[in-house]
Amino acid sequence: MPKRVTAIGGIFFKCQDPAAVREWYNKHLGFNTDQYGTSFEWRHADDPEKKGYSVWSTFPKDTKYFEPSGKDFMINLRVEDLDWLLAELKKEGIEQIGETQAYEYGKFAHIIDPEGNKIELWQSNDEEYEKMIGELVTK
Repeated sequence: MPKRVTAIGGIFFKCQDPAAVREWYNKHLGFNTDQYGTSFEWRHADDPEKKGYSVWSTFPKDTKYFEPSGKDFMINLRVEDLDWLLAELKKEGIEQIGETQAYEYGKFAHIIDPEGNKIELWQSNDEEYEKMIGELVTK
């Protein structure tokens, strides 16, 4: 049986001025940011040669991406097998919000927790993600 969640994939939050917030984190906390935020590199516990990434990103205050949640943040969780997990969650009465989206760097789906927080589930393809972000990593 696959693991459900394997790591925190990212933290996303709304800001009045996303660029200024990214600049503040860059200047004061050393985040290596671009227009999306930054990625933190780490190693898999069961395979230290294999890299993984967690994303930190700011969004405009009026973003629709977090809907239907009314919260100012969204958590991205890395999963081992997205299709399997969505089927298990459906059996448990948890419905997917919207459609699964697939990109070279992974597949994504969304659910809502009991407090109305939108959760993004990410089955990552770290090799492709690494190509996409290049040197833009906060270490």
